Amino acid sequence: MTTETAPVGTREEPSDTQLIGLVEHDAARDPFPVTGWDALVWVVGNATQFAHYLQSAFGMRLEAYCGPETGVRDHKGFVLRSGSARFVVTGAVDPDSPLLAHQARHGDGVVDIALEAPDVDRCVAWARSQGARVLVEPHDDADEFGTVRSATLAAYGETRHTLVDRSRYSGPYLPGYVARESTFVPRPDAPRRLFQAVDHVVGNVELGQMDRWVDYYRRVMGFTNMAEFVGDDIATNYSALMSKVVANGNHRVKFPLNEPALGRKRSQIDEYLEFYRGPGVQHIALATADILGTVDILRREGVEFLDTPDAYYADPELRARIGHVRVPVEELHARGILVDRDEDGYLLQIFCRPLTDRPTVFFELIERHGSLGFGKGNFKALFEAIEREQEARGNL
Repeated sequence: MTTETAPVGTREEPSDTQLIGLVEHDAARDPFPVTGWDALVWVVGNATQFAHYLQSAFGMRLEAYCGPETGVRDHKGFVLRSGSARFVVTGAVDPDSPLLAHQARHGDGVVDIALEAPDVDRCVAWARSQGARVLVEPHDDADEFGTVRSATLAAYGETRHTLVDRSRYSGPYLPGYVARESTFVPRPDAPRRLFQAVDHVVGNVELGQMDRWVDYYRRVMGFTNMAEFVGDDIATNYSALMSKVVANGNHRVKFPLNEPALGRKRSQIDEYLEFYRGPGVQHIALATADILGTVDILRREGVEFLDTPDAYYADPELRARIGHVRVPVEELHARGILVDRDEDGYLLQIFCRPLTDRPTVFFELIERHGSLGFGKGNFKALFEAIEREQEARGNL
């Protein structure tokens, strides 16, 4: 688990084990062995500009590129990395590209949650036996750097999971991509990175579909139930939702799945489903070793966060519940950072406003100190903050 941290960029950064809370797992006995995240693949309206935004605001670094200059006529793709987190941002070049139709319907968002799989064929054989829909059969792609084996499965909505084995590959990303460094020059005092890993990826599904997809991940992909939030855990005076969390064998990959619940007004899930035009990835939690420093830098770059009311920090129950944390509550208050504690430790978290014009996908920043939870004690404050945003948009 994480230890006490100094300001961003001034310390030795924690390992993935410390950041994400891995558990022992025997992949050899797993019929669907997944070892971690490979990439989050986005489809956006302007990949050139979105890739620049991820670099200039979120400190990601460009590693690879594909496009007309590399022989890819249909689209551009930018591969960006921060620690072990890899995003692939794609956008249509050809007006007839299917990416254009996808973006027109859904807006900017994550279309593919690609996963590391040491045995793609074994995974696909098991998934097929459990009724999964195979979109792309196992196959090899090769270039001078070696061979990548992959296959793709359908998930909720138009979301998919590409299973990737790159153990025989040394190239910058995949065949068809070339190594590329950005011409963007960070500020002289910019840290090496603002976040180190993807912590979890949250999906929103329709009313009555959450258990179906929980069962899918358990049956098809061998994931296990990690948490469940229903009823008063996850409701306000106006709206409600239900959420369950599944995780792969080593707990590196975690998927909270949300569905709306009946309430007096429309929930954040209802709003998402309307504007995304169906199920999809709602938010991505990014693990950081110093959430205070990261938030300060992101605000300087113009990133906006949900507001937390002063009453949250003045609540005596909060201080009694969280006990000692590495920074004074006053420092968290000044930045709008939430804090929660469970039997394993505590966590600090904050949520960005939507990244795009539609009120759909957004980022969470999370700093873990032992806690393997998702901030249950903060749900009410978080959802009330989201409701204030919904009301301002006229969507509550």
